[in-house]
Amino acid sequence: MTWTVRRALQGDAGELARINVAAWQHAYRGLVSDALLDRMLPESRLKGWQRWLAMPDPDGVFLAEDEQGGVGAYCGVCEARDPEDVHEDLSTGELLALYGDPERKGTGAGRAAHQAGLDHLAAQGFRYAVLWVFQDDAASRSFYEHHGWRHDGAVREYDVDGQRLMTVRYGRFLRAPGRRSRPPSVPRSRPAFG
Repeated sequence: MTWTVRRALQGDAGELARINVAAWQHAYRGLVSDALLDRMLPESRLKGWQRWLAMPDPDGVFLAEDEQGGVGAYCGVCEARDPEDVHEDLSTGELLALYGDPERKGTGAGRAAHQAGLDHLAAQGFRYAVLWVFQDDAASRSFYEHHGWRHDGAVREYDVDGQRLMTVRYGRFLRAPGRRSRPPSVPRSRPAFG
C-alpha cells in the first residue's frame, strides 16, 4: 500500500479523534482499565484536536493517507515539554503521539507518519527527540526500537483516570535536514600494480 504524508488540517480533527480512540481501545486493552476504554468517544476529543491542530510550529501533526484519502496513522510532535527531558547539549523535540487505525495495522502507515514527525522536528532545528511509552506496551516499544529509539533508563508513573501506570522514556538523535545517511561501504577493488 502507498501512503502519502501531509500535515493534518482542522478538517482532519474528527478522523484523528476516531483513530485515537480506536487505537487506544485496541492497543491498551489489558493495560488500561476496560471501563475507561469502553467509555472513550471520539466526540469528547474533538475540541482538543482542534486546539492542537491550530498550534504553530514547532508543534505539528502529520498523517498518512491512502490513495482514497483514508487516514491510516498520525504522528504528533512538539518541543520537549518537560525540562527533565531536554538533552544537556542538544535542542530537544518530543514525539507526543503515534497512533494507527487498528484496521490498517502493518501497512506502513505508522512508519510513514513517524518519519514525517521526525523530519519535521529536524527541520525545526531539533537534534534530539524523546518520547514516553507505557512500560508494558511491548508492541509499541518494539516499533520504536526498530526505528532507532533507545530506552534511556528514565521511568515515571503516569495517571490514567486514577490508574497508575509506569512509562519509560526513549530518545534518539535526529539527522539535520538535507543530510543523508551514508550508504554502506562497499569494498573497492584496487588496481593491480605490477
